[in-house]
Amino acid sequence: MSSRVYDGGTMAEHSDADPELPRAVALAWGVAANPQRGPKRELSIERIVDVAVELADGGGLGAVSMSSIASSLGFTPMSLYRYVTSKDDLLVLMQERGIGVPPESVLEADGWREGLREWAAATLAIYREHPWLLDLAIDGTPQTPNNLAWLDAALEVLADVPLDYEEKIAIVLAITAQVRWEGQVERGYLAAAAAADVEPDDLDRRASDVIAAFITPEQFPQLARALEAGAFGPGPDNPFAFGLERVLDGIASYLATRPETPPPLPEAADPLEERAARDPKVKEAVKARREAEKALREARKRERERMREARDRLRRG
Repeated sequence: MSSRVYDGGTMAEHSDADPELPRAVALAWGVAANPQRGPKRELSIERIVDVAVELADGGGLGAVSMSSIASSLGFTPMSLYRYVTSKDDLLVLMQERGIGVPPESVLEADGWREGLREWAAATLAIYREHPWLLDLAIDGTPQTPNNLAWLDAALEVLADVPLDYEEKIAIVLAITAQVRWEGQVERGYLAAAAAADVEPDDLDRRASDVIAAFITPEQFPQLARALEAGAFGPGPDNPFAFGLERVLDGIASYLATRPETPPPLPEAADPLEERAARDPKVKEAVKARREAEKALREARKRERERMREARDRLRRG
């Protein structure tokens, strides 16, 4: 017995044993149907997502609606629904567009520790560029290409580390939690500073003054000592960098004390490869995406080489 994945059919018939792809995931992989009606040449999923990301960058997720996107594009909201059937699907595609692909610097780092530092820094840079990403819930295992690319890059960094894959994924989750929390706090500071028309460091100075007005050594002896030591004011060091280094120390300690090295696991079958073998449309989409990702990596590599050459010329005068 077989059925089609989507109304109108976008992929070959599949058996009941095959999982049904959510439409947003199919759109992200480029294997969903294009609308059969509507202003195809003037409108596309890519343009819709681009505008949605621009609106979110400017005003947060609250600024994103089918009406606001349609208005920016000069179409009616109903025109958009021919391409993106729900706002939930749009949010998946926005997240996918916002995070992009991990930079090559992650894989070029020397050793797992430096690689995870690079991965964390690149993730934080994405949160700074698109703060609204922090408002999207994490509701399960990644399924879309760019999300999986980030996870794959982190696992590649840990490829030579003698741990099983459950442990490696747990490490990635620990780093993700650390970076996501830093992104949230940093965004809060920037928003509060902008609202008060001050620098972020001024917030710490103000908070320190308020605390000093109420804390007494009798009531809060440890806080009083911390205040006297300047712990609540702006400091030269990033406390989140300290936290990340301690997470990395913990991983190193775990590796040093782990009693035995697990045997290498056999490579798991790739569900997408299996589907591609049965479905020409999926196969073409997977091939096109891999070629595009390869071209992007090569372009970034050339750009880094040009930057190094430019810096060398500047140093030589």
